[in-house]
Amino acid sequence: MRVLSIDHGSSVRGGVFDEVATAAGHELERWSVPEGGTRDPARSYDAVMVFGGSMHPDEYERFAWLEREEEFLQEVLAEEVPVFAVCLGAQMLARAAGAKVGLASAPEIGWLDIDLTAAGGTDPVLGALPQRTTVFQWHHYTFETPAGGEELARSAICTQAFRRAQPAWGIQFHPELTLPMLTAWSSEGADELPMAADELRRQSETHIDRSTDQGRALATAFLGEASG
Repeated sequence: MRVLSIDHGSSVRGGVFDEVATAAGHELERWSVPEGGTRDPARSYDAVMVFGGSMHPDEYERFAWLEREEEFLQEVLAEEVPVFAVCLGAQMLARAAGAKVGLASAPEIGWLDIDLTAAGGTDPVLGALPQRTTVFQWHHYTFETPAGGEELARSAICTQAFRRAQPAWGIQFHPELTLPMLTAWSSEGADELPMAADELRRQSETHIDRSTDQGRALATAFLGEASG
């Protein structure tokens, strides 16, 4: 398949998801939206993956390129191109689908538990996860489930995943994460951490192997749905 991987900077790329797509023999193309450049019409791709970033989804005046990304995601939805979006990408996907996006009641940063809903447990993609699992999060904003969609997972704070009329999925947590990515994020956003960077790294060494395994399972399930 021809797969487009959308990122918002060099430290927030597709990680495990890009690795799975490449290993499966798909043609992986990258669009780093802040760097400009061009991409083909949405219908020319077989699957689209969108990842996170340190910016927020309402900072259009500061990051003018967010509008260009939202327009492309509206095109992706209109053309029914399979899409899987993470954190900022999921917030942008929800906005493109007409859902409300705004500040969560509290930020979630670190390794935290989420639970699948009944719909999540039977979903062909999110169902690759256990009913309860510990995932990595780093966000201040959240999204509502788009009209006609289903909530697939929740945390104690907010919705963690939705599906909008297959084939569109958005998740708030970071299964694409690798340990080098986490090290970069901890350095770039040290002032946001609710714990010492050394403590976060210690926790991450406990969780990262299982997390990347789950990331591979989600990526494989999504790409399988897209190819079907």
